[in-house]
Amino acid sequence: MPRVIRIFNRLILGGPAFNVTYLTKFLEPDFETKLLIGTKDAHEQDADFLTKQYGITPVEIPDMKRAINWADDRAAYQQIKQIIQEYKPHIVHTHAAKPGAIGRLAASACKVPVILHTFHGHVFHSYFGKMKTNFFIQAERYLARKTDRIIAISEQQKEELTTQFNICSPDKMVVVPLGLDLEKFYTDQESKRTKFRHQFDIKDDEIAIGIIGRIVPIKNHALFIDAVKSLLEQTQQKIRIIIVGDGDQRDALFNQLNAYHIPYNYFPQNKHPQTVTFTSWLTDMDDVFAGIDIVALTSLNEGTPVSLIEAQAANKPIVTTDVGGVRDVVLENETAFITPSGDAASFADALLRLTEDATLRQTMGEQGCNLVKDKFDKSRLVNDVRNLYYQLLQEKNVSF
Repeated sequence: MPRVIRIFNRLILGGPAFNVTYLTKFLEPDFETKLLIGTKDAHEQDADFLTKQYGITPVEIPDMKRAINWADDRAAYQQIKQIIQEYKPHIVHTHAAKPGAIGRLAASACKVPVILHTFHGHVFHSYFGKMKTNFFIQAERYLARKTDRIIAISEQQKEELTTQFNICSPDKMVVVPLGLDLEKFYTDQESKRTKFRHQFDIKDDEIAIGIIGRIVPIKNHALFIDAVKSLLEQTQQKIRIIIVGDGDQRDALFNQLNAYHIPYNYFPQNKHPQTVTFTSWLTDMDDVFAGIDIVALTSLNEGTPVSLIEAQAANKPIVTTDVGGVRDVVLENETAFITPSGDAASFADALLRLTEDATLRQTMGEQGCNLVKDKFDKSRLVNDVRNLYYQLLQEKNVSF
């Protein structure tokens, strides 16, 4: 049986964690996998419930952290190198930037037969200044030369990585879209809706607009609040805003809402409902999507936005900024309204169209569910990666 070491940065809530967990579990019995993970930041929500659910015991690399620190990174490199030497994998597959760098360097030094890397997103715009961004681009070009195949999670991402940033040649990169457990999002919706709306005291006649994700600059919640202010000034509908997630920009959003005189509550501390409710982190996302009516995404950069796939599986219409792999997962004006990044007025106009038209919400939601049911199912992901692994093992004449 071929052995795989899978290396991931932080087991936190988000699409990559599901991707890594499903591949680790469901490539059995064809492949035996050891999962290595790094350390999460204090404000990030742990997703270890995923690995526990599937009986996976990851090996933690304590020195593999999000921030660059040469002493920590070198220690993590040595730890991973030792594990590779002991486990003797036929394949090392890294996911995301930090493990992609440390893991591929260690695998190359140990002469692992097959080395792969998955870009779940990238940091080549909207994260850092020009000098730091150029450093990361040059580093990824160097690492690509040590990699047998690079996986992009959308056609848009492949185009950016190969054509815009010249990370590698197109023939070295393959597109493997995310795969998710979507059935729970379109089953038993009525009871889940009742449960969620009761928990956060959302009335039957209130239209709930939700945004899901880390409250950090790249997600651009500030634009969402700008659009909400404009929406509230234009509609007569009863509106509730639900912000699911947490992060270091939460206080900045509180200040913004105070400046706009929009009442809010932070549910972990104050359960009295207001126009805007911050729920902090939630894990039962099928309940969340059942309970809200419209899903928003205002990011400055995205890989493949998992929240939009899940929203469509749950029959919810979307308003989103035009970034990253958004167009790979939605159909413009059919399942989602796509607005220019940074344009709060256009975003508010799209929210207004949906809040004023219940039939439009229902139609777009149904079309979204039909779109994603098969395209993004986890079984398709596992089959794609299984076939790729066997192809590369054959190309490299690896025996096992």
